[in-house]
Amino acid sequence: QVQLVESGGGLVQAGGSLRLSCAASGVTMYAMGWFRQAPGKEREFVAVISWGGAATTYADSVKGRFTISRDNAKKTVYLQMNSLKPEDTALYYCAGQGRFGPIRVGPLDYDSWGLGTQVTVSS
Repeated sequence: QVQLVESGGGLVQAGGSLRLSCAASGVTMYAMGWFRQAPGKEREFVAVISWGGAATTYADSVKGRFTISRDNAKKTVYLQMNSLKPEDTALYYCAGQGRFGPIRVGPLDYDSWGLGTQVTVSS
């Protein structure tokens, strides 16, 4: 069984930055991703990183502003968010793929999820 715990969310002004962390415990998670869900909207993909960190993919809406990284020794994945916009306001979830393979962007491809951390960007 794996447990994913997100942290680092908060309230920030537009143009500001936050760094989210996701600490994993239990079985190995291979590709790790971040998703977000705003009130009244579906959960959407934000970013994903492969097991070794060499491959990453971002949603078009965050490209150039967000950076995903991981430290396997610490079993932690990070999401550095810069130039935040009010439309980035959402509950951010960390998710892990329990099988080794290509990185994927669909939520159904992920086996484990954290409870989320709230990010609120004021204008």
